[in-house]
Amino acid sequence: MNVASSAASGSDNVSAKPTLMDRFLDGIERTGNRLPDPAMLFVYCLALVLVLSALFSMVSFSYINPRTGEAIQVANLMDVDYLIELFASMVTTFTSFAPLGVVLASVMGVGIAESSGYITIALKKMIRITPDKLLAPAVVFIGAVSSIATDAGYVLVIPIGAIIFKAAGRHPLAGLAAAFAGVSGGFSAGLLPSALDPLLQSFTQSAAQLFDPDYQMNPLANFYFTFCSTFLVTLMGWFVTERIVEPHLQSVEVSDEEGEGEDMSSYTAQENRAFKVSSLVLLGMGIALFALSLPEASPMRAADGSLTAFSSPLMRSIVPFIFIFFLTPGVIYGRMTGTFKNHRDVIGSMGGSMKTMSSYIVMAFFCSQFLKAFGDSNLGTLLALSGADLLQAMNLPGQVTIVGIVLLTAVVNLCVGSASAKWAIIGPIFIPMLMAVGISPELTQAAYRIGDSSSNIITPMMAYYPVIIVFAQRYVKNAGIGTVASIMMPYSIVFMIGWTAFLLLFWALGLPLGVDASYTYPVM
Repeated sequence: MNVASSAASGSDNVSAKPTLMDRFLDGIERTGNRLPDPAMLFVYCLALVLVLSALFSMVSFSYINPRTGEAIQVANLMDVDYLIELFASMVTTFTSFAPLGVVLASVMGVGIAESSGYITIALKKMIRITPDKLLAPAVVFIGAVSSIATDAGYVLVIPIGAIIFKAAGRHPLAGLAAAFAGVSGGFSAGLLPSALDPLLQSFTQSAAQLFDPDYQMNPLANFYFTFCSTFLVTLMGWFVTERIVEPHLQSVEVSDEEGEGEDMSSYTAQENRAFKVSSLVLLGMGIALFALSLPEASPMRAADGSLTAFSSPLMRSIVPFIFIFFLTPGVIYGRMTGTFKNHRDVIGSMGGSMKTMSSYIVMAFFCSQFLKAFGDSNLGTLLALSGADLLQAMNLPGQVTIVGIVLLTAVVNLCVGSASAKWAIIGPIFIPMLMAVGISPELTQAAYRIGDSSSNIITPMMAYYPVIIVFAQRYVKNAGIGTVASIMMPYSIVFMIGWTAFLLLFWALGLPLGVDASYTYPVM
């Protein structure tokens, strides 16, 4: 059954002549799907890094790494000693791959709530009260807000977005794309401060003090801008989903091994009662956590009293909290409805959720080996510094330079996935340079965040990209890198253009980007 086609207004839409956008996206999909399986792609990339590292290790570069103060030297990974170490550390490299634990632990908790039926009835109630036309902005908005929970949105919001759209009779890949755009594209947006704010601020302030040793910067120096950006991202994601992505997906068949699926519009009185009890328990747990975190002497705060710093117990416990907050209502709901008769059913639901992650685990193994080698080679650092040097040499006007930083960050993001690693390299170069012409570090940091967030949804270096492919394959069996890239490219383009224009509007109006910050905008 073609879910998207059945939801369309008529068969003429399906047989209509493809638009220019359709041909563009189809080209991306065909090209991308000609690529090998993602696991093998990482194998090939690993081999390429080994060869390139050997070649570039024979070249001397004048670029200075701002983190070490030394000239960049590409490491030869074809060296026998390194290859032996790479082989010997293969298992620990895999087990220490950060996204692996986050994904598997979160999926186990979500799996319990899903198997019990708790998530299903929650979705039924959500569909009842949410107009079909508002599903897309709701999913994008929730994704953007989920950035407060760092990476949890990737394994929580994205699959639920697909489920919601499918239950509403719309194409599940459109829901997945909308959620992915909100979570990853809106990573530098949100209604509350996130752990990313103090992390980036620490690098920005250090770089600013290279120019002005007394410069101080508030961790929430971009908060006003990111707060407002939440609504901008929602509107842009809504537009792209309904005007570009869903029409493009009309001809994409949905693989549904379970036929038409269950009725998503009704539930029994017993299910309703169990949902209310489970949700009240969940609400009580949330209130208890809030009350525990609120006092200044709370054990959930970092040593400096911050709740959003990466070092705070609250931020370090996000994944365990997700596990518990889904496990508890899931078990209660399952016991009250009879879905879970004993503890074996609960454990079995965890095991069942792991079956769908087998292909991701395989991809994660090879991805972790590639990322380690790429980082050890210094090739990513070389690319970032050479691009920054080129932009600096062009001596562009301030506004164009800000646009250049957005574009440069997006390009570097295709090779260096970590937001902090990129900023640690780029920041010390651009911040002092732009301070000299009157552009504040807060503005430069905001431009960086736009480039990083808007390109997150298309970069294969993003550690959770294999997860998105696995989620897509639940609904379209032959989905691959090209499939995901084709539906995410419009979000990336629109986000980058619209978000950059929004930043320049702040500049033109002289609006503060955040809390307690000094802003010096050059005359336009």
